Amino acid sequence: MIEQHIAAYREEATELLAELETSLLELEETPDDQDLISRVFRAMHTIKGSGAMFGFDEIAAFTHEVETVFDLVRNGKMVVTKELLNLTLQSRDHISALLDASSGFGEVDKNRGDEIIASLRLLTPAKDASGGNKPQPPPSPTKQETAPAEPLQTWRIRFEPNRELLICGSNPISLLGELRSLGDCTVTAHFDAVPPLDGLVPEHCYLYWDIILTTSRGEAAIRDVFIFVEDDCRISIKLIDDPARAEDETYRKLGEILVDRGDITPTDLQSVLQQQKPLGELLVEKGTVSEEKVQSALAEQQQVKTIRQERTAPDAAASIRVPAERLDQLVNLVGEMVTVQARLTQVANQERDATFIAIAEEVERLTNELRDTALNIRMLPIGSTFSKFKRLVRDLSQELGKEIEMETFGADTELDKTVIEKLNDPLVHIIRNSIDHGIEQPDRRRALGKPASGTIRLGAEHAGDSVLITIYDDGGGINRDAIRKKAIELGMVSPTAELTDQQIYGHIFAPGFSMAAKVTSVSGRGVGMDVVKRGIEGLRGTIVVDSKLGEGTTITLKIPLTLAIIESLLVKIGDSHFVLPLAAIEECVELSGQDIKASHGRNVANVRGHLTPYIRLRDQFDIAGERPEIEQIVIVSVQSTRIGFVVDSVVGEHQTVIKPLGLMYQDVKGISGATILGDGSVALILSPGDLSRMAEAAELEKLQRVEKIT
Repeated sequence: MIEQHIAAYREEATELLAELETSLLELEETPDDQDLISRVFRAMHTIKGSGAMFGFDEIAAFTHEVETVFDLVRNGKMVVTKELLNLTLQSRDHISALLDASSGFGEVDKNRGDEIIASLRLLTPAKDASGGNKPQPPPSPTKQETAPAEPLQTWRIRFEPNRELLICGSNPISLLGELRSLGDCTVTAHFDAVPPLDGLVPEHCYLYWDIILTTSRGEAAIRDVFIFVEDDCRISIKLIDDPARAEDETYRKLGEILVDRGDITPTDLQSVLQQQKPLGELLVEKGTVSEEKVQSALAEQQQVKTIRQERTAPDAAASIRVPAERLDQLVNLVGEMVTVQARLTQVANQERDATFIAIAEEVERLTNELRDTALNIRMLPIGSTFSKFKRLVRDLSQELGKEIEMETFGADTELDKTVIEKLNDPLVHIIRNSIDHGIEQPDRRRALGKPASGTIRLGAEHAGDSVLITIYDDGGGINRDAIRKKAIELGMVSPTAELTDQQIYGHIFAPGFSMAAKVTSVSGRGVGMDVVKRGIEGLRGTIVVDSKLGEGTTITLKIPLTLAIIESLLVKIGDSHFVLPLAAIEECVELSGQDIKASHGRNVANVRGHLTPYIRLRDQFDIAGERPEIEQIVIVSVQSTRIGFVVDSVVGEHQTVIKPLGLMYQDVKGISGATILGDGSVALILSPGDLSRMAEAAELEKLQRVEKIT
């Protein structure tokens, strides 16, 4: 059991470290935000407390030092400075390294931790007047200058521990001791849940406590006491006496207090009070008011009571932590269900039995709902990834001596967790490239009439069944002519070729292509943008680059919401079936023998006055057999360029469950996976981008051979 708790702590600590980094970066922009300061303190307090509980003593000891400093900040004895934030971010990285090392990943430089602690202690005010370089506290104010004390408030707390709290290493008595340190405290223990001796488990905690606490520290200080046991216990904290809100000097009656605590129900109280007549009856008997008016007043009372109960009723929904492997298994099983459902529908249509068809339609409806629900479970807001890049921009801009501000939008946009994980590396390379090559140095920007501080804007928005991720920088832009010249030098393009802007910009994603004058620790080796291209295409996404020299660059990534199940178009060539992602398809048109003659042997088709190049997949895959008299061209958009794929026939839309290829076939170009059709046969999933580049490379090689001959 302890291993489960340790694994849960590692997962929780990782989430808290991510939250800590986000809070610190936000705090840099608004250093006086008390809510952010409290969030930072609570995150470190939880990491420390839970770490000590489960044996992570080194993490607990180190975090305690950082927490101590932010406790001074929280109490107004220190201010948030850039130096403090730098050290706290370094502390966060050190805690993360300690956490990884505890799992056997990497090593930790303990001297680095000691250096961080020493630097933090230098920032804290001295506790005595011993002199030295430490800042001294201001002299104590005179009696007349003493600030007014915070008002005392009285709180009612009910602390009901989980029965297995002692097994987890927590001591409820220590928590009660912390509460006593906050002010005047009365503790009452309850023994009604203690079982008979023969049913008592020694390791279980059967007691619970009511605490009446009068303090000036506020609710946040009380909750901090329970911060690392609150998920495993029932804790109720209620303000019962506030001088600022007190309306009179009397307090509630005994019955009202018992009901408010939940020790008796209103029904129990009413059954006792029924021994005396209700106020309404007394008023009617005395003739002070009519019975109808009493009934009307009671109806009003009940109506308001009902509305308030509905308004204040706690949300019954709760969240649970589920391992990612179980979600992946669920989606895989749903994928198998989709395949079986497709086969059931096909068989039902063949049998033409009305009852059988009705059952198949009902199974299809339920399967679609199950599919959508399972996929939605794996959806996460992309903002969790965006927060990581704020730290990247901050650290890298300081390293390069640049002033850069990062703006984000659409952080609530949701994507499949698998897609988010695979987006990290491409986005890192794009942002690093924008910082190094895009944003100019401050003096250069001033000379160009720009603000000294550059801007990188990262955002996301839904677009149908995909998400558009935009990375914009207001730097120097991309020199179109310089890229073309470099591409010609590297033999990537013919000097006489006529290329669109998108085709020219596409060369920055070629392996080994770099415009950097020298190799630095940030970029210059020509591998980063190649990683971007392969990563995005691995997600079945597309990249569009738009740039204006001297004004900036915008890179737009179009990513599917999920990688598990996609909508696609099923096509047929001979006896073989193939699948094309529906998101990339623009239209389907016929290709007749007359159209082929009109093109004079070239693989282009006239589609409403526009010449569209096409690839004959029968020839590409060397599929034997006769071509039909009228073929079909499936036109897709690849890097903002229309290209057609010629097939024998289009079967129709298909819900495709993606299956990975075996190890022997993973490097086959043009194929991104496979799927199982309703009849049990296998259809290959085509990669339009790879097929387009293969055809382009073959055409370029052909032109180069012709040029050599001539």
